[in-house]
Amino acid sequence: MKMKIRVSQGVSGIIIVIAMVTSFMLVYNSSTGGSSSSSATSSLSSHHFNRPVPSTSKPERAPTSTLEGYTSVMDHKPLKMHCRTCALVTSSGQLIGSKRSGEIDRAECVIRMNDAPSIGYQQDVGHRTSLRVVAHSSLQRVLKSQQQFFNASQETVFIFWGPSSCMRRDGKGQVYNNLRLLKQLLPKLKVYIISRIKMLKFDELFKKETGVDRKSSNSWLSTGWFTTIIALELCDRINVFGMVPPDFCRSSSRPSVPYHYYEPSGPDECSMYLTHERSRRGSHHRFITEKMVFANWARTLNIHFYQPDWKPAAVIASTNNSYNRIPAGS
Repeated sequence: MKMKIRVSQGVSGIIIVIAMVTSFMLVYNSSTGGSSSSSATSSLSSHHFNRPVPSTSKPERAPTSTLEGYTSVMDHKPLKMHCRTCALVTSSGQLIGSKRSGEIDRAECVIRMNDAPSIGYQQDVGHRTSLRVVAHSSLQRVLKSQQQFFNASQETVFIFWGPSSCMRRDGKGQVYNNLRLLKQLLPKLKVYIISRIKMLKFDELFKKETGVDRKSSNSWLSTGWFTTIIALELCDRINVFGMVPPDFCRSSSRPSVPYHYYEPSGPDECSMYLTHERSRRGSHHRFITEKMVFANWARTLNIHFYQPDWKPAAVIASTNNSYNRIPAGS
C-alpha cells in the first residue's frame, strides 16, 4: 500500500521484464505446483469473535464463482474463484512476532498484497498464498522477487490494478504490455487485471461511503482498498490480520511498529497513516478514512480483525455503511 511511483516506460521497461523473466523460467517450470489447502474455520457467524479451529482433514473446496471485471491478460476471460474463508494478510508491522501462521494457513484462501513476502516470515504471516493483489507501481519489485512470487507456487492468482493509461490494450499501456509478455513467457501464471469500468466503480464506492471525491481530494485508493473489496466479492468470511482500528493512531500510548513487517527500519506505521490522512497537497492515500469504512462494513458483514484483535462496537458516523457488491463492468 505504498504511494504511486512512476512506472517503467517504453522499450526499456519491456527489456527489464524480459531479463527478469528469462532468469527464472527454468526454475518456475520445474516447480511442483500449488500447496494443499488445510481446514477452515467452522463458524461463519458475523456476530461472534471466533478464531479458526484446527483440523487434520482437508477442506472441501468451495464451488467457483465468476467475478466479472477481473480479466485475464491473454484471453480476457473473467476470474473464476470462490473461498469459504479467507485470511487477508496485510503488510503491517503489527504482524511482527505475532505467530499467527497456523490461523492464517488454516483459511481456505490466503490473500496478500504487493511485494509483501512470506519466505523468512512464515511464523508470523503464514506459508501459503492463494491471491496476490498488486499495484502497478509494485510490478518491478514483484518481478525482481522471483523466488518469492513466481517459483513458490503456480497456483497463486495475481490481480494487478492501475490507472487506465497503464492498463490500456492498444499497445500504449506499458504495465499491460509487460504483463502480457510475462504471461507469454510463463504461461502457467494466472495473471489478471482490473478493467477500466471496474476501476471506476471502486472510485464511486469510495465517494458513496465517505462523501469525498477521490480525484478532487488528491487521493489515491490504497492496495488495501482494492484487496478488501475483492475479498468481499470472493470470500464468505474474511479474517483480516494486521489491520488496526481507525482510531488506533490517536492514542499516545500505542506501540511503534514499522509500516511494513518486512522493512523493520522503515517509517513508523502511524506516522505514515497520519501524514497521508492530513495531507492536502499532492496525491496521497487516505488510510484512516478507508479503515473507518472497513470497520463500518464489519458491523454487518462477515469481516473479523486480528493482530490486533478488535471489532467495531458502534456505528462510525462519517461513513454511510452502504456496501453492495460492485457491479462488474468489463
